[in-house]
Amino acid sequence: MLDLRESRHPVVERRLPAGKFIPNDVLLDERQRVILLTGPNMAGKSTILRQIGLGVVLAQAGCFVPARAATMGIVDRVFTRVGASDNLGLGQSTFMVEMSETSAILHAATTRSLVLLDEIGRGTATYDGVAIAWAVTEHLHDRVGCKTVFATHYHELTQLTEELAHARNFNVAVREDGYAVTFQYRLEPGGADRSYGIHVGRIAGLPPQVVARAEEILTMLEAGHHVAGRTPPARPDTSQLALFVPEAHPVLDVLKTLDPDRMTPLEALATLSELKRRAEDT
Repeated sequence: MLDLRESRHPVVERRLPAGKFIPNDVLLDERQRVILLTGPNMAGKSTILRQIGLGVVLAQAGCFVPARAATMGIVDRVFTRVGASDNLGLGQSTFMVEMSETSAILHAATTRSLVLLDEIGRGTATYDGVAIAWAVTEHLHDRVGCKTVFATHYHELTQLTEELAHARNFNVAVREDGYAVTFQYRLEPGGADRSYGIHVGRIAGLPPQVVARAEEILTMLEAGHHVAGRTPPARPDTSQLALFVPEAHPVLDVLKTLDPDRMTPLEALATLSELKRRAEDT
């Protein structure tokens, strides 16, 4: 069991005004030994991962643990895959470094290990990334059996809790008020369904026209519309070549314009939902 009550990140807490850091409870036991952590950008997922790892290392070194209470067994190793970096000297891209480190974790972790993963699969095409993240989670759950916290923006992974008996969804809470989003930095059960990337872009100072255009494109993508706002060029009319030509289904026309490699998971699900609705209406 790993049970941290009101755990904190000592460095982050020190850099904030007194009383501003939001502590969180984290429980990893046999019932929920894999946590899939979703939530917006800048909401604190990576901080939570780090404070879990620091709490375990400090406890096993006999040091003060930054938490109201801590209960945990012996952990043989703490494995982390957090952050993004490349190794140009060895010709390794950021994604290659990420995969190499993930491979090392999968080969070395045991049932007594703690594994902390942050955004595995983000450095490649969307479908490849989701597939890798999904398979890694299954391997850690089914074959390794270690305690795992996996922070991800791939909301499809939240479906894994329906298949994996010891996996649970958690998210970092936000409060929406119109266009304003307030990060609450508090862990709560359940999965998130949005990443608020455009909101973060607005905070970072992207030009207003870029933010407005991004919101417009996102709305069109979620509705399954062609982004450029134009229909594809008309194909040559060959209907006179046959007496009876079946009428083209409108869903097929939409499918021909899609580029799956350029779609995010949310866009793909929204498009699929829209195509299903159109198919049922015709």
